[in-house]
Amino acid sequence: RMENCDSLTRADLRNYAPASNLQLNETIKRLIAEGQVIYHFGFGQSPFPAMDEFCQKLSEYAGKNQYLAVAGIEELRTAIASFHKRYDGLDFSSDQIIVAPGSKELLFLTMLVMDADILIPSPTWTTYLPQSKLAGKNSIIVSSRFEDDWRLNPEILDKAIEERCTSKNKILIFCNPDNPTGTSYTEQQMEKLSEVLRKHSVIVLSDEIYARLHYQDQHLSIAKFYKEGTILMSGLSKWASLGGWRVGYAIFPKELTEVQSAVRSAGSHTYSCTSAPIQYAIADVLRNFEACDSFVCHTRRILEAVAKYSHKHLTSVGVKCILPTGGFYMMPDFEVIRAGLEKNNIETCQQMCDDLFQKRSVVVMAGGPAFLRPVKEFTVRLCYIDFDGTIALNESINRGLDQPLTEEFVEQFCSHTADGIKAIVEWVKSYK
Repeated sequence: RMENCDSLTRADLRNYAPASNLQLNETIKRLIAEGQVIYHFGFGQSPFPAMDEFCQKLSEYAGKNQYLAVAGIEELRTAIASFHKRYDGLDFSSDQIIVAPGSKELLFLTMLVMDADILIPSPTWTTYLPQSKLAGKNSIIVSSRFEDDWRLNPEILDKAIEERCTSKNKILIFCNPDNPTGTSYTEQQMEKLSEVLRKHSVIVLSDEIYARLHYQDQHLSIAKFYKEGTILMSGLSKWASLGGWRVGYAIFPKELTEVQSAVRSAGSHTYSCTSAPIQYAIADVLRNFEACDSFVCHTRRILEAVAKYSHKHLTSVGVKCILPTGGFYMMPDFEVIRAGLEKNNIETCQQMCDDLFQKRSVVVMAGGPAFLRPVKEFTVRLCYIDFDGTIALNESINRGLDQPLTEEFVEQFCSHTADGIKAIVEWVKSYK
């Protein structure tokens, strides 16, 4: 510490911690590299390879080395607009879009530039609340419930806004399909939610990074129901397996050009632009609907097969769990073994997760506090994607889309995840 200086960090950030999921992943990767056999259900990275088309185009454009427009090249923004027209039935123009090195960056910058309270569901992704704090905002946690399939309840949201918001302006962080629960919304549920949002003029930051991974290909964007107040955030980290490429985007409604302009300005003072070769490569491939369709259809059905397998085996021993409808995650509740755990002096969810790791080498993340659940609630986020996606993808392609993927497929071609789920089942039995 420098002499004659007070604390150099803001008072509200003195105990500010790094992203818990990234920190955990670094630790577990080191242990695996040392030779330990671990079932890593703690990190949401796509198990599948990057599409060949992306890699070929990146090589083709590797010589692109100039700074680009802050909002992204016109070709890419036009391709993104066409992409959402095809897959979501939404009409956007290229001038409504900002491209950045990850939608995470745009989520934060949007919170930062807006003068508003931030409404954050519980459970939710680990980063939303820390970003809100970093932006210096007043955060209001809105709890969802297992009996609602962890969906945001319109009545609960309405009450939270009326009783707890202090600012005239309000932002709702909305993840759909959801991380960490895997839930999504029907048309009727979206309509009821939109009524509350419109009533209070809430601005929605709709994180739709898992949209293409809706297992029934029935993703519904809140922008379809509340277009004037929705900023659609997405990217290629999940469906396209390009997490390390760091490309995301935000699509602003024309009614929020003031916010869009402020975010673009903030981008000019922070990230400058997204990687040039990557922008040109993605612009080309997003227009190749045939390649995108094939990749998404195969990876999506593999994820669905693993989700159903995991859900079936966990619920068979009394674990409460909603069957995921999209994405990489489920949120099991191990309340069924509370008595057995407490007899062994295990009272918090983190203690339970530590015990599961020590006894069965299975890594999951505790629902509380990272996902904003109570620390003594035995809910966890389980990422059922610890398998060799290249092997599974090749087998799915060989079988063809007309052939269903059975439990046998999961046990043979997603075996590490299957073995990890079986390890959890045996661990649960030991406490019953």
